[in-house]
Amino acid sequence: MLRIMCKSKIHLATVTDANLKYMGSITIDKKLLEAADIYPDERVQVVNLNNGARVETYVMEGKAGSGVICMNGPAARWAQVGDIVIIISYGLMDSKQAKANKQKIVFVDNKNRQIKRNSNDKRAASSRR
Repeated sequence: MLRIMCKSKIHLATVTDANLKYMGSITIDKKLLEAADIYPDERVQVVNLNNGARVETYVMEGKAGSGVICMNGPAARWAQVGDIVIIISYGLMDSKQAKANKQKIVFVDNKNRQIKRNSNDKRAASSRR
C-alpha cells in the first residue's frame, strides 16, 4: 500500500501577485522551491489562510531571490495580493518510507525570504506574524 504523505511545505507565504490571464499554476521563488524540495511542474496544494480556500495546481519556477508567490490562471480567483498561504507538497510512500518521513518546512518572513527550515520550534512560526 502507498500512502500520500506531506513531503514539504512553504509556511505562511504572502501572495505577491495574481495573474488571471495566465494559463495556470503558481509561480514560486526558485530559492524557496529548492529549500522545500519542490520541483517545477510538481503538483501542490495551496491553502489560503485569509479565506479558507484550498486549490491544487502545479509549480512554475520564479526568479531566485524575488520572493514571488504568484497565483496564475483560475487559481488567481482563490487568492488576492497580500493573502497568506501555505504551499504543501505531497509524496507517495510505502509504509516504511512514511514512518521515516521528515517533512521539510520552510518558514518565510513577510517578504517571502526563508527564515528557518525543518524546525519544530513554534517560535519560528509565531514570529512571522
